[in-house]
Amino acid sequence: MTEQRLPLPPFTEETAILKVRAAEDGWNSCDPKRVSLAYTPDSRWRNRAEFISGRDEIVAFLTRKWTRELDYRLIKELWATAENRIAVRFAYEYRDDSGHWFRAYGNENWEFDDNGLMARRYACINDLPIRESDRKFFWDRSAPRPADHPGLTELGL
Repeated sequence: MTEQRLPLPPFTEETAILKVRAAEDGWNSCDPKRVSLAYTPDSRWRNRAEFISGRDEIVAFLTRKWTRELDYRLIKELWATAENRIAVRFAYEYRDDSGHWFRAYGNENWEFDDNGLMARRYACINDLPIRESDRKFFWDRSAPRPADHPGLTELGL
């Protein structure tokens, strides 16, 4: 049976927003295996200066990432969509093992196959050191971001 991840392309603004939120929820789980299943088995990524190919490399990358980036919380927002492509902007907050807090800002370009699996992901990301008192992302880590928690636009990010 062919894997599918709804919604399927071509995307409307409404279905793209659903896809973005599903990606946000998946990444906020910090579960590398779960996240990898949203991508094609041969998905190709550029994440900062790292090039990743396939689900096994995605799992390895995300395992390393979430070992270093503690208390991770991410918000994604739709920027644009056309046919089988979605552009997002995002920000996430995390602390390192020394207790220093960061907010990472970035943009991603996504390309999906006909079954709604992401085949390509290109990410540009910049980290900004912040004080713990400057944090803006607060919700229970064991659950997705609540619907009433502000998004990036509402937070002025």
